[in-house]
Amino acid sequence: MTADGRGAQAPLCLVTGATGYIGGRLVPELLEAGYRVRCLARSPERLRDHEWAGRAEVVRGDVTDADSVGEAMRGVDVAYYLVHALGTGTDFEATDRRAARIFGERARAAGVRRIVYLGGLTPAGVPERELSPHLRSRAEVGRILLDCGVPTTVLRAAVVIGSGSASFEMLRYLTERLPVMVTPSWVRTRIQPVAVRDVLRALVGSAGMPPDVSRTFDIGGPEVLTYREMMARYAAVAGLPRRVIVPVPVLTPRLSSHWVGLVTPVPASIARPLTESLRHEVVCREHDIARYVPDPPGHPVGFDEAVRLALKKVRDAQVTTRWSSASLPGAPSDPLPTDPDWAGGSLYTDERELSVDASRAALWRVIEGIGGDNGWYSFPLAWAVRGRLDRLVGGVGLRRGRRDAARLRVGDSLDFWRVEEIEPGRLLRLRAEMRLPGLAWLEMRAESDDAGRTRYRQRALFHPHGLLGQAYWWGVSPFHAVVFGGMARNIARTAAATSPERASAP
Repeated sequence: MTADGRGAQAPLCLVTGATGYIGGRLVPELLEAGYRVRCLARSPERLRDHEWAGRAEVVRGDVTDADSVGEAMRGVDVAYYLVHALGTGTDFEATDRRAARIFGERARAAGVRRIVYLGGLTPAGVPERELSPHLRSRAEVGRILLDCGVPTTVLRAAVVIGSGSASFEMLRYLTERLPVMVTPSWVRTRIQPVAVRDVLRALVGSAGMPPDVSRTFDIGGPEVLTYREMMARYAAVAGLPRRVIVPVPVLTPRLSSHWVGLVTPVPASIARPLTESLRHEVVCREHDIARYVPDPPGHPVGFDEAVRLALKKVRDAQVTTRWSSASLPGAPSDPLPTDPDWAGGSLYTDERELSVDASRAALWRVIEGIGGDNGWYSFPLAWAVRGRLDRLVGGVGLRRGRRDAARLRVGDSLDFWRVEEIEPGRLLRLRAEMRLPGLAWLEMRAESDDAGRTRYRQRALFHPHGLLGQAYWWGVSPFHAVVFGGMARNIARTAAATSPERASAP
């Protein structure tokens, strides 16, 4: 039975990209609107801990796999295409093209009545060859879906303002960390930002469009601003002193993406398509979406209100999805191997175990709260240096932080790790997403021994790739006693210091 009591006859929506920023927020909105929802995900387990998980069907598959897409399309009324192969590889446009064709063909074969796609707003009068590869690919995907034979809604948005969005995080950290900024010339570019709640409203409303409507729609907020004005307005809303902004013409998109990567949690690989998209003016040319998805009373959310809403979510620790919700392209995704030799390869481990003068519940609170502002409980300088080195080679570094200050769920990014498994009160397993010559995991366990005493167990694992991976492990192993040994001891001490009752089993 759906939320509105319509039962199994409610229209079925297929959502791709449900592990991402927009998709993860769209699913509960569709459920609230009375739709049934099926999610297509490469790693369904990453949706397990979402509040809506028990109300939506989740199937395993990939948009580049025609068979899994075809199976997922069975019985679907509306199919949402919310995935992109970000431009971190030379062939990402070909991947986007192939995936869109598969999606459109399988939707037509399954009798899907509408496709809804969220793309990027392109500048008026600019030849497509002059667009950034990111925007060019999004425009091509939209055309492929419009030509597939299924009525299609293509929504085109510029900068999305919402808690946890990459665009908002970039704006937020640039403005908060730099009272005086020497900035790229694109800060003068006119943009029409849109609040994430208006994007979601348009996505949900598009499901009910008449069958004779198949076209693109520009979606934006009520104001057109330069990026410089957006930074100034953000500072005012956030209560910051006035910022001094000095644009210079010498910072290319490549250089400015590295500048953004140094100042903000958004790595250069994500910042570059964002900054490249700001080279040209991106302003809505029409507001025809209002014919089919009426504006709320008054008008769409303005920029200042969108910033206020986003900051409140951040400060109240209610950020439901972040730009880092989706795995970064090229990040390791192999699950922890159960075979110690892993098909004949090496699997190195560093294991620590300590008695803890604290309750298991207190120990677990420390484990689940690790990372972000709480740090990693050992040799902060070593962790900071490792994070900076990761940034220098194109990795995510340590600044992604946490989605929630106290709670974790499977799929959350956690600095340069990702939560691979969590068993509340017992186990946290993290998979490394830093640049490494191999694959790495970190496990932390809260346990009780036969006498009821609390035990902390910690295990770091590394599967090297080739000779470079072997050299890396043996090169850093002398520091393990300081880094991993110190981590275990400090976690145990922190748990003991914060435990309301010492050493009693829960």
